[in-house]
Amino acid sequence: MVPPDVQEYAQQVIAELKADYQTDTAKVSPHITLQAPFLWQPEQLPELESCIRAIAQVHSEIPIAVSNFGAFAPRVLYLDVHKTAELLALQSRLAEHLEATLGIVDLKAKTRSFSPHITVASRNLKRKTFQQAWARLQERQVEFNFICDRLTLLRHDGARWQTATEFPFVKIL
Repeated sequence: MVPPDVQEYAQQVIAELKADYQTDTAKVSPHITLQAPFLWQPEQLPELESCIRAIAQVHSEIPIAVSNFGAFAPRVLYLDVHKTAELLALQSRLAEHLEATLGIVDLKAKTRSFSPHITVASRNLKRKTFQQAWARLQERQVEFNFICDRLTLLRHDGARWQTATEFPFVKIL
């Protein structure tokens, strides 16, 4: 998850876009996705947690920089997260470990590069609405810097995404 000031700003933008353009996002707190959603049996949750914990235990805190907005036209608007070497390495290690250990594979990720972001609109966006909202967001200057010190496992409860478990990074630089 992202820190409270980033969450608050993202929530304000989400509310603004919803009010002005009737857009929406997945029912989840603002975050940076490292692994796309996948189906997992609840009784196997300890195995998944153990796998993620193994990555967190060998990883150090990493700096995260967010600046301005970006878009995946014509459906997604987001706060742009810089592609740093540290963040790319974390995402790659996590994906490789999930695949090798549990067979969890994001096939789309194998054909496109990782683009870290914090989504502010991804639903109910029609082409015209997207263009209007994107024109508004492109003008904004936004800057956040923070330290990522944990991985968070989100679990869908049938209505929305909830924090299931947090895994603090252990490795010291």
